Amino acid sequence: MNIEKNMGKVDRIIRATLAVVIAILYFTGSISGTVASVLGVFAVVLLLTSSTGVCPGYMPFGISTMEKKK
Repeated sequence: MNIEKNMGKVDRIIRATLAVVIAILYFTGSISGTVASVLGVFAVVLLLTSSTGVCPGYMPFGISTMEKKK
């Protein structure tokens, strides 16, 4: 199955950066408990979508942050 990428470079970098920030907050003890669990799941989703270049949430709306081909 070949799913077309719908995330541009900047979108992917922002998502990966947010995931790293969440990880840093967790490992430094700045977040804990339920908040850490929810943000941890969110960070995993951000990493998965940034690594694949596909955001399932964009699909129903036809959103794409990919650069337009000339």
